[in-house]
Amino acid sequence: MSPRRSYDQYCSAARALDAVGDRWTLLIVRELLAGPRRYTDLHADLPGVSTDVLASRLKDMERDGLTTRRRLPPPSAAYVYELTSRGRQLLPVLQALGEWGAPALQERRPTDAVRAHWFALPLLRCLAGEGDGLVQVRLEEGEFHVRVGAGEGPVYGEGPAPAEPDTGLTLDARTCTVLSQGELTLRQAVLDGLVEVTGEGVLAKALRGE
Repeated sequence: MSPRRSYDQYCSAARALDAVGDRWTLLIVRELLAGPRRYTDLHADLPGVSTDVLASRLKDMERDGLTTRRRLPPPSAAYVYELTSRGRQLLPVLQALGEWGAPALQERRPTDAVRAHWFALPLLRCLAGEGDGLVQVRLEEGEFHVRVGAGEGPVYGEGPAPAEPDTGLTLDARTCTVLSQGELTLRQAVLDGLVEVTGEGVLAKALRGE
């Protein structure tokens, strides 16, 4: 295990960066906010990270109390990584960073990788205040679901929702980007026909303004 590196400054921001300031660490947290993940799944959804760096970061995060590693019961018997309660507390940090960095999302570069679920955290922020519930999201790039008011559990997941969603949203990546940049509210995007809302639950009706 690599020795702990520190800024050696008696400052809360410096202490925080001692734990999460290394490259890839916060993006690993982003992936684990979806719930327990296998190493191979993490590596697949973090294009550009080397196997050595990913393994090192995961060990550091476990040492710092951000993640745990456990073995799934048979027949799987695979190891998964998951966030601790302290690790989950980084959700608003990631959302704030995403909001701050959203203006830098201009035209997608040819070298840019993209995964549909990378839009989950910005959409979760846009859904705040609209009511709690399970939301299925469909983009051309794929499907994911978000849990508004998830509490201690995973805040999003890849693929179809594990239960009947309270509402469904269909939109494109460009609209997701505009929403994350704050140029448009989700309700306005629905009114403008940029987001299709399905379902008859409280959350669906709120988004349609009914």
